[in-house]
Amino acid sequence: MTPSPQTVDPHGHSHSHGPAAPVSRHLRKVIAAVLIPFATAVVVGLIVLWPGGAPAHERTGVGFDRQTQQGQVVKIEQVDCKDVNAAQVPSTGDTSAPQGREAERAQNGDCEKATVEVKSGKDKGRRFVEVVQPDAPRQFHVKQDVVVAYAPDAPKDLQYSVTDVDRTVPMALLAGLFALAVIVVGRLRGLMALVALVISFAVLTLFILPAILQGSNPLIVAVVGASAIMLIALYLCHGLTARTSVAVLGTLISLLLIGLLGSLFIGWASLTGNTDDNTGLIHGLFPEIDMSGLLLAGVIIGSLGVLDDVTVTQTSAVWELRQADPDMGPRALYRAGIRIGRDHIASVVNTLVLAYAGAALPLLLLFSIAESSVGTVANSELVAEEIVRTLVGSIGLVASVPVTTALAALVVSADRPESSAPRGGGRGGRRRKA
Repeated sequence: MTPSPQTVDPHGHSHSHGPAAPVSRHLRKVIAAVLIPFATAVVVGLIVLWPGGAPAHERTGVGFDRQTQQGQVVKIEQVDCKDVNAAQVPSTGDTSAPQGREAERAQNGDCEKATVEVKSGKDKGRRFVEVVQPDAPRQFHVKQDVVVAYAPDAPKDLQYSVTDVDRTVPMALLAGLFALAVIVVGRLRGLMALVALVISFAVLTLFILPAILQGSNPLIVAVVGASAIMLIALYLCHGLTARTSVAVLGTLISLLLIGLLGSLFIGWASLTGNTDDNTGLIHGLFPEIDMSGLLLAGVIIGSLGVLDDVTVTQTSAVWELRQADPDMGPRALYRAGIRIGRDHIASVVNTLVLAYAGAALPLLLLFSIAESSVGTVANSELVAEEIVRTLVGSIGLVASVPVTTALAALVVSADRPESSAPRGGGRGGRRRKA
């Protein structure tokens, strides 16, 4: 009778620390036969498409495509707006228009004359004056760090201008607080998640973005890059186990579905992907980039993070159900896992929709001010892009639940004969349950 307690202890020990019970050797070989060629294809894709950096181009001086330096506000003076010609009422004298009223307020108020010193670059130490109108959304204060744009072709007195506030310190502090919270709560798993996050950004900035700028197909680049991020993040955070492999397979199948649906509906709805100043600038600088393909790449990459969460959660739920009741078959595991998945679907889809709605809130406000109908708003390309992005991603998320749950139920049930045979058949399994 002594072998029986020894059988109980290892399983009880594994429950207390949370690792998944091992699956059969044959099934591990089957999983490896699927994933190893896939991982090899991803590595080959990275090597073939690796860009070697973003292509050089002559700066346009428009939007983000400007030369910038660091600066600091060193002095602020109050001056009459009339004295610095900050604004003028339209020559018609019509102040009923919004532009006229704003100009009149600016002309009759007190402006701020900020002296800004350049803190980096070849003109370090050079000073210039920036006039700030009283109704300007951004006001300055002494010793405030700012970002200044440099226009080499402009007259000397107009070469520098303030474009934004330098937010390096608060952003770095917030990032540090985030990392601290993740490590304190998640411990080693949290640290691995942060490492995976850094690697994900590295793949995005060193591979995906430069490869698209080099002229590679955005869809292929996004699929290869997203697959690399998925493999690195999941295995780094959750270990090289069959449970993680099932989550990888579920994520992969869902990404393929998102890619197919996105390609179909972006083409069907005639979405160009060129809808604002930034995308227009990209198209102007690199006309060979397929902007609709870039839109589809964004849908795939944007859906990946939430997909990882859903597939890992569903796989873990099925594994825990199996360990709680080893007698559960694949059908029972699937039914129990899908009940958990339905709750997850409701919360995740709502989160995704609200995230896109929050990002597009200023745009929605503009449509509301214009009193446009819902149909008119939804038909505009700006909003239609977000609708397609949200719905295609949500369909992929919904599909990932039954797909991943079914895969997990089949895999976790497949090791039952091998694991129970060496320990005395059914009695060992019943004792483990107890």
